[in-house]
This record gives sequence, structure tokens and C-alpha cells, in this order.
Amino acid sequence: MEMHQIRYFLAVCEDLNFTRAAERCNVAQPSLTRAIKLLEEELGGVLFHRERTNTHLSELGRMVKPHLEQVYAQTEAAKRQAFDFAKLKKTRLRLGVMCTIQPDELIDLVSGLQLRHPGIELEVVDASAAQLESRLLNGDLEVAIYCIPGQEPDERLHYMPLFREQFMIVVSPDHPLAQRNTIRPRDLTGDRYLNRVNCEFYCYAGALWREHGFEGCETVYRSERDDWILAMIAAGLGFGFMTQRCAKHPMVVCRPMVDPEFWREVNLVTVRGRPHSPAVGALVKEAMQARWLGQPAIAASVEKKRIAVEQPSPELAQ
Repeated sequence: MEMHQIRYFLAVCEDLNFTRAAERCNVAQPSLTRAIKLLEEELGGVLFHRERTNTHLSELGRMVKPHLEQVYAQTEAAKRQAFDFAKLKKTRLRLGVMCTIQPDELIDLVSGLQLRHPGIELEVVDASAAQLESRLLNGDLEVAIYCIPGQEPDERLHYMPLFREQFMIVVSPDHPLAQRNTIRPRDLTGDRYLNRVNCEFYCYAGALWREHGFEGCETVYRSERDDWILAMIAAGLGFGFMTQRCAKHPMVVCRPMVDPEFWREVNLVTVRGRPHSPAVGALVKEAMQARWLGQPAIAASVEKKRIAVEQPSPELAQ
């Protein structure tokens, strides 16, 4: 059964005239008649009774008509959805975002995507970096923004660096460490630690701290939520470890961790070799055009420098 046969059948049902139905379908009448005959052979009976000027549906025709109408309607709907998807007229895109990234860091990306591609319905999935990577590889997400420090890049994934930011020690203004310009691991020995359980440096920073004089501290509180950790810090219950942009509380101060420093490089991540929707392509383009922490995306800057090296200015070429 071919779709054009169903279309011809439904046209004849509406006009009850083979000549007019052929004109409606922009096809020669013999071609339409032949297509209807082939459909009758496949369905095992006559679909129309043609009695001079009285063409009408047979019992078989009346029986199959609702089913063929449904098939045709669903096919047309699928075509429309596919067209809208390809043209980004109505497309849902699931973007995974590491839960330790602040929403305002994504404003430029989301605003640009909405402005230039209003047909994309963006769904942001908030999760830990490890969970995002797993869901990305499993096909539950097409694209994600995250980082996992201290882990070798997965060869199955493609990473586009967006921005870097330094981790800080966060304390209340009355904490003794608030008077320092910088903080070293040994300065934290014996203090009380407020643990962000979704921190991308979780279980990684501590080992490096111990290599640089840190002798341990007491973990007094754990939470998945940064706002709760910040409330505890502001109350003077201990110190936290996060980026300055995460430390959004009027009663906390940030001091850089040094010897060693800790930086996170946040990437836009996709799966290598996996066919992606046009919406993913639009998102990648917007991510390269957006500003991250007030700067161009790292990947965009690197690409710009590469092009400049490969294509020197006319003055240098002379």
C-alpha cells in the first residue's frame, strides 16, 4: 500500500467523482484509476461502485475509510513535525547542566538561543557532573555543560571548553581566615568543613591538600544545596570550598586557595560520532558566540587564534 494510493482514495471519497478527484490530486485520471484498482486488489475487494453518474463507497470502502484517514493524517502530521524539527520551528532540546553552575552563567547562551531560534524549546536538566556524563553516553541527553577535574577525558566524548574559574575558600567575615589575602591547605587544618556533596572536586581536592601540609579537619555538615551551605558559613559554622560566583550570600567572603590553586574548566560536551539534531548545532553555535564570565568562550578564542596563525595578515604575507 502506497501513500499516494491512500491520498487518491480519500480524494475520491470526498468528491465521489474520479475526474474531479484526479484534478484535485494533480494526476491523470487513468493513473488515479489504476492506483485505486491496485489498492482494491491489495485489500481484496471493490472500494467504489461506479454507476454512471452515481459513484459511491462500497461496504468495504466504508469500512476501511476511517483507518486510511487515520494513516494519512498521522503521516502528514509526522511530515509536519519533521519539517518543523529540521527548520527549528518547534524542537525540544534537553541540555544537561552541572548543578554547581549558577543560572546567571547561562543567561547569555539561553538569551541568544531564544532570540535567534525561538522554535527551540530548551529543557535544562540539573544534575551532578558524573550523572550528566552517564546520561549523555546513554542517549538521555544530546548535550551537556559540566567538568570533572582530575579525570582523564573520555575518548567517546567531544569537549568544547567554555570558561575557567578559580575555587575559593569561603568563610564568614568574622572567621580568622577572612583576614588573609590567600589561603593555603595547611591553614585549614583543624577547622570545620561544610561539604558540598555535588562539588566536582569532591574526594579530589582533599588528597592534594594533604600533599601540601593539610592535616585534616572536621566535616560538620553536608548538603547538595549551595544555599544551605552558604547559610551555615554565614552563621560561622565552618568554611566552604566553591567558586566566587557560587558564593552568593551577603554575609560571606571569598579568599583564593593557593599552593595549589584549583580551577575548573567547564566544557560543552557531546558524544563523538553521534548524529545530532539541528537544535544541537544551533546551541553549539550560540555557545561559541556567547560570553562566559564576561569573556568569549575558550574554544572560540582558540579557534580564532588558530585561524589567525594559518591565515596571516596581508602585511605579514608580503
